[in-house]
Amino acid sequence: MIHFDENTCGNLESATEREWLETNGLGGFASSTILGLNTRRYHGLLVAATKPPVGRMLLLSKLEETLVVNGERFDLSSNQYPGTIHPQGYRYLKEFRLDPFPVFVYEIAGVTLEKSVFMVHGENTVVVEYKRRKKSRAVKECHLEIHPLVAFRDYHSTTHENSAISNHIEMLNGLVSIRPYGDLPELHFAHNADELTQTGFWYRSFEFQEERKRGLDFNEDLFNHFELKFDFSKASAATIIASTERKDVGAADKLRKAEINRRKKLLKGVKRDELVQTLTLAADQFIVARGDQKTVIAGYHWFSDWGRDTMIALPGLTLTTSRYDIAKSILLEFAYHVNQGMLPNRFPDAGEEPEYNTVDATLWYFEAVRALLARTDEYDFVRQHLYETLKDIIAWHERGTRYQIHVDSDGLLFAGEAGVQLTWMDAKVGDWIVTPRIGKPVEIQALWYNALGVMEALAIKFGDCSSAEYFAEMAERAKASFNRQFWNEAAGCLFDVVNGDDRDVSIRPNQIFAISLPHSMLNADQAKQIVAVVERELLTPVGLRSLSANDSDYIGIYQGDMRSRDGAYHQGTVWPWPMGAFITAYLKVNGQSKAARKQARKWIDGFQAHLNEACLGQVSEIFDGDAPHLAKGCVAQAWSVAELLRVAVEEI
Repeated sequence: MIHFDENTCGNLESATEREWLETNGLGGFASSTILGLNTRRYHGLLVAATKPPVGRMLLLSKLEETLVVNGERFDLSSNQYPGTIHPQGYRYLKEFRLDPFPVFVYEIAGVTLEKSVFMVHGENTVVVEYKRRKKSRAVKECHLEIHPLVAFRDYHSTTHENSAISNHIEMLNGLVSIRPYGDLPELHFAHNADELTQTGFWYRSFEFQEERKRGLDFNEDLFNHFELKFDFSKASAATIIASTERKDVGAADKLRKAEINRRKKLLKGVKRDELVQTLTLAADQFIVARGDQKTVIAGYHWFSDWGRDTMIALPGLTLTTSRYDIAKSILLEFAYHVNQGMLPNRFPDAGEEPEYNTVDATLWYFEAVRALLARTDEYDFVRQHLYETLKDIIAWHERGTRYQIHVDSDGLLFAGEAGVQLTWMDAKVGDWIVTPRIGKPVEIQALWYNALGVMEALAIKFGDCSSAEYFAEMAERAKASFNRQFWNEAAGCLFDVVNGDDRDVSIRPNQIFAISLPHSMLNADQAKQIVAVVERELLTPVGLRSLSANDSDYIGIYQGDMRSRDGAYHQGTVWPWPMGAFITAYLKVNGQSKAARKQARKWIDGFQAHLNEACLGQVSEIFDGDAPHLAKGCVAQAWSVAELLRVAVEEI
């Protein structure tokens, strides 16, 4: 349980920096700050995945709540309008906790009111419950008024007052339905209100401070169709179920218990370690449906499922947590989408054809398969469903596929052409590729060699002797070329990119994968030197810098408009996810010693404080390169959580 008292809740700056996230296993979510004050265009009570896991629409933005005690009105909501916060309901907020989902406790005029929010797994449904916990004898009259505010728009956009919206509502006993725009889903509100009154007016000029910081549209208007009134003089609970399906309000308690039990099962068998248990629950939020199979949302709030992120995150999200069937489902789903020997880099939000513009996602696929087999005995599954696909991928890389991706005469993998970014350092602004890395990036060679090692082992296991010999020969040729071309003697580490006679001396975290991956081309002395350089130049308490702070191109603060932010994205910004590879490499070169494991645990424990900041119980995408290393980017990132969880459980 994560808990904050009135000292934090009453501090506007501190409270609005802390966010909560509920997900539904479809790609949909609910999210806001601990005050319920929306600071992002992505904040809302129901973001529905209409084409799971994409097609996400922000339907229900928030509920405007007013508690009336003995005729006196107290607004519980808080909103940012131009130049002011109105109302200021956060002044009555005495407590916020994740227990296990968001719970808000208000104390007003002798009444203690507890509000909770949770999503139903597998549905575009959110349940909001209010319970009157205490009432003084002086309270004779008490009722709650609620005005649902809807946006009904793509979750990347904002809504503005327009005449096209329909204010029509349909009412049945305990159910009211709206369809503001004919081409968007119908939204149903199951409720146990005592009174319902049709309204039909706009709330104007909400401001989202986080979007303002990002240089994006930060203004929105929201529409209210009706008012619900609950009499707390007669009853002690009020419930609203907002859903794209017709629900019965009487099912709320059953839905709550089912979700609590589902989360308890996730922790079954997990060791009693606060960090590990928190990360295990965080990991679950990224696993979502894609058709009949599973995939991984790369990050909340704005990413969909990316091939690279999915394969990197798969071991930590699914294998460390013993969710082997989900791992197999993800591998099957992506095998289906392999095209010209490449995994998709991204599935677009609107459900169009996937994009094939990555060199590393496909190579991480081999490591995900190897990791599955290291934890299970699923060789029959791999042989039946994946082995021929893996062989075909190798063949495509040999003869060449998109973007000049091909095995060069030296046995190393060349990739890239002008105007595209194929590695994880993929920031692009217009025609500007910030880190093009055309040629032979160091981590691509490490992944290629590892893939060949995986294929050799599989071929031996499956009695495919000729293929095993061939993969072994390819690996040896790559290893010899790599050691001849990539060792930077002057710096005691590896070049970041080799392209013909050009050698990129930038010190980046990419070289750490040449040690951390199971099949490594380096000798022990080289590995030890590299780890020392990475620790000295890149290590921070929250991950590895993407570029040494001693480099003239280093940018220490991730801020400003999109061009400024993308320009800093891989030029010094800290990323938590390579921390997993660093710890694996650190333990390798130190012989898994007790002292090394103790140091590694100390590094991992350093993230404990972050779990109570930014998005509660989650790990952010990035941090500033400069101290105090403020969290930036997506508030919840799959590979950040996955890699920390993997090393916490398997390495330490």
